[in-house]
Amino acid sequence: MSVSLRAFMIVSPRVRASTHRVSPHRSARVQAEEVTHLLDDHVGWDRRMASACRARETLQAHSVVILHTKVAQKSYGNEKRFFCPPPCVYANMPRPTRDLLQAEGLALNEGTDGVHGYMCVDSATLTRSDTHKLNFETLPNKTGMLACAKSLFISDQDKRKHFRLILGLFLEVGSVRQEVGSFHSRPIKVISKPSQKRQSMKNADLCISAGSRVALFNRLRSQTVSTRYLNVEGGSFVASTRQWTAFIITLVEEQHAEHQGDFVLSEGFVCYGSVVQLVCTESGLTLPPMVIRKVNKQHAVLSVDEPVSQLHKCALEMGRAPPAYLAVADDAVVLHQATPGATQPGRVSLNDGSCWTIIGVEVVEFAFCQADGACIQMPVTPFPDVSGLELSGGGYAATLELRGENLGPHLKVCFGCCKAETVFKSTKCLVCTVPDVCALQCGCYGADSRHEGGGTVTVPISLRRPCDDLDYRTTFSFTYTPERPRRLTPPAAGALRTAAAGHRDDAMLNSIHHEFARTNFQLFA
Repeated sequence: MSVSLRAFMIVSPRVRASTHRVSPHRSARVQAEEVTHLLDDHVGWDRRMASACRARETLQAHSVVILHTKVAQKSYGNEKRFFCPPPCVYANMPRPTRDLLQAEGLALNEGTDGVHGYMCVDSATLTRSDTHKLNFETLPNKTGMLACAKSLFISDQDKRKHFRLILGLFLEVGSVRQEVGSFHSRPIKVISKPSQKRQSMKNADLCISAGSRVALFNRLRSQTVSTRYLNVEGGSFVASTRQWTAFIITLVEEQHAEHQGDFVLSEGFVCYGSVVQLVCTESGLTLPPMVIRKVNKQHAVLSVDEPVSQLHKCALEMGRAPPAYLAVADDAVVLHQATPGATQPGRVSLNDGSCWTIIGVEVVEFAFCQADGACIQMPVTPFPDVSGLELSGGGYAATLELRGENLGPHLKVCFGCCKAETVFKSTKCLVCTVPDVCALQCGCYGADSRHEGGGTVTVPISLRRPCDDLDYRTTFSFTYTPERPRRLTPPAAGALRTAAAGHRDDAMLNSIHHEFARTNFQLFA
């Protein structure tokens, strides 16, 4: 007798603020030149980021990643307040081979071939002058290319409270220019200036939450040209003038802060005076636990315990005596020995390099796969976004409902590499049959599939565009788990059936199941 299989879904792990134990995996040295006290062995590796924060080197096939801030200051009159940090785009696009170009009758132009694009603020009155041309450059020791939009701003004539960024990408191959698509950012909140009032729950969107992504930058003497961003390069923390990194900020319980290899994370809003830790979302590299302090007139205020707000100036104090603060020294990230205020108790005098501006950021990723060497024949947008799954039924009659945005009748649901019968219900809903696990036994599990103990099989869920076999990756996976065999009980008197009758009943059930699948669930109508 064959063993029946029961299916259930699991969601890929996400980073969130919760109680979690972390162990350091490796150490890295922060470069310093003019300061004697370095960070040396305090920098660690966070194992939690291995699955939740994928490094650029391991991004699947092709991807477009947009990094941008959660808030933006409005410009006034002729004063243009450019977004800081500037929106960044990481593009890992397919580059056609010479053989493929020759087959298409095209010539390879090393000078102009590659990824090109523009970025702008979404607006009904958008003109060509409002767009920012992106100049992509190759990053050392990384796959893909990077571009930053450094001249974007929101005009004071724009009365909206929220807006989005629009990214347009295209590939240039020989004399052919192929559009990749138009990608949108998350909503960005417009503010006039950083709020200096104590934030309440009414303005919770302006507070920095534990487990959220942030960026930090430093401006010497408040000059825009001297802006440096906290970044990770080559396993070290640096102060970069051209590139910035998103960090996950976590709250650390104070009694565990001294034991970096064994501390407990907390939930809630980040408040001044609390112990925090910064984790690089790309590499998992971490800074040691530090106390976050509010900065007022180049002094760290030790008695303030209000929530940290967007675009606030802050200082990061290392737990040591005498107190040392994370600081910028040219391109290096160092520790600055602060001096207590002589005339103002409860305040510590800082230098310009120790004053950081903190801001929340968003990371939006669009990942898709295509056959090796294949050229994009048509735009990949609008990009489908799956936000939830719901499993119904079980066994042969199991169905899976996918909920999200930009879903269309041209999309098919795939379990690993196995395409399932899919029914389009609306632009926010697709329904498919769950394929039998036997259909996955041919070795077509997919790149992210895994076999677990007890005979379970986990496969990634994606959406396929049949016209060109383009796969849109999702953050969900599906696990097949074998059911426990049922205990056989003797049949009651008069309930005995012959084996032939049982086979006939099984055949009838199978025929009903196949007819049910063929008619695309018309029984539910």
